Amino acid sequence: MKLNFRTININDREWISSILRLSDFRGCEYSFANNFAWRRLADAQISRFNDFYFLRSYIDGEFYYTYPAGEGGIERFIEVLFDETEGENKQLKFISVLEDCAIRLKRIYGDRCEIVEDRDNFDYIYDTQELIELRGKKHHGKRNHIANFKKTDWEYRPLTPDLIDDCIEFSTVSFNAKNAYTSHTAVAEQFAINAFFDNYQALKLVGGVLYQNSKLVGFTIGEALNSDTFVIHIEKALPEIQGAYPTLFNEFIKANASQFRYINREDDVGVEGLRKSKLSYKPEFLLKKYVVTINEK
Repeated sequence: MKLNFRTININDREWISSILRLSDFRGCEYSFANNFAWRRLADAQISRFNDFYFLRSYIDGEFYYTYPAGEGGIERFIEVLFDETEGENKQLKFISVLEDCAIRLKRIYGDRCEIVEDRDNFDYIYDTQELIELRGKKHHGKRNHIANFKKTDWEYRPLTPDLIDDCIEFSTVSFNAKNAYTSHTAVAEQFAINAFFDNYQALKLVGGVLYQNSKLVGFTIGEALNSDTFVIHIEKALPEIQGAYPTLFNEFIKANASQFRYINREDDVGVEGLRKSKLSYKPEFLLKKYVVTINEK
């Protein structure tokens, strides 16, 4: 059986989502919306093998695969990948592999399998009720920032289709102000934001917008990731307005995620500012991920 790689499109949502539900993975890579919106980063392509779904990315001259979502044994899938890999001393490289999946690969392939921790891609997982209530000393700072913001003339609204153009403009102005076009990742993020908005209803996303003095100061987008986790895909606010970020986040999860045990705020890609911000919300745990290399011999 040949693997036919191609670019993901919006019409793939139903079959991909049905396979993702079978695996029920908590990693942010296992979201159709994420895969679709970020498709230009690393030239990502998709394929289906029997009842497995997976991505292939091209990074620094090499192909990397995600651990396949689906049910059943993956040995035949690995064999087919090796058959389609050219050259001598063949290797398969998998990225963002969750710990249980890495252990499974090691159990199957033994010494042929090399596992390296990938801290920059760990997801930040939070207890939903804890972040809704923000009780205790460790959340004192967030409570104060929110309280100060709410002393102003503010409003939170659900992100409805009529507000999308305003959010795109807000994001574009922020992007241009940072001269972000010099960063490939920033350009890919802006493309992803536009993809989320252009397909907002088809992707069945939910969002929220925050206003101060009738001016839009932030927006966010998320969705159910698996059976117990809600994921935040995008979160943008004016950094100079104290309390805008925590207020937006708190109001959004109160409105959309209270029925989920966990919130996934995705990874920090090794950016120090992002890491500091995400740690400041006191994660319940970090969802570990690994780069796994399997040698043919």
